[in-house]
Amino acid sequence: MTTRLVLICHAATSATRRAAFPLDEPIEAPPPAYAGRADLTLSAPATSCRQTAGALGLTPMIDERLRDCDYGHWAGRTLGDLASADPAAVHEWLTDATSAPHGGESTMDLLDRAAGWLDDLPRDHRRIVAVTHPSVIKAAVVHAILATPRSYWRIDVPPLSRTVLSGHPAKWTLRSLAAT
Repeated sequence: MTTRLVLICHAATSATRRAAFPLDEPIEAPPPAYAGRADLTLSAPATSCRQTAGALGLTPMIDERLRDCDYGHWAGRTLGDLASADPAAVHEWLTDATSAPHGGESTMDLLDRAAGWLDDLPRDHRRIVAVTHPSVIKAAVVHAILATPRSYWRIDVPPLSRTVLSGHPAKWTLRSLAAT
């Protein structure tokens, strides 16, 4: 059975407006109701994802693997501030997918987690909707299209966008990317 997976990026937060590494914070404004249907609805545990799902009229199960990347001690700070304070660490993080100079999760760890989540999705659901973070959606796309880890940095996922994959574990196709 082919699954249609709709990945919805949470609504804007203070961190997304400031281009900062996120904290667990509320959304700034509720989105309009979701017009689609789903056999299974999932959400990351963060406040922004749960609030977005609720505002969309969804009642999701919480899935820990949909949590945002752990940015360690960079959480709440902007990339610009960090680039001024520690340009070598930022450069390392942006060029080496295995590094985590912030003390959190590396990009490679995130890519592996998202790949495992995708490949573990149940095959008995035709439509799955998951509300999560831009980082997780980007990682899922990288896995789905068999891209290299460096491709992660070339994907933009804005708030409330929908990315659609179809297929089944180990064989995904990108149907649409970051549609609003």
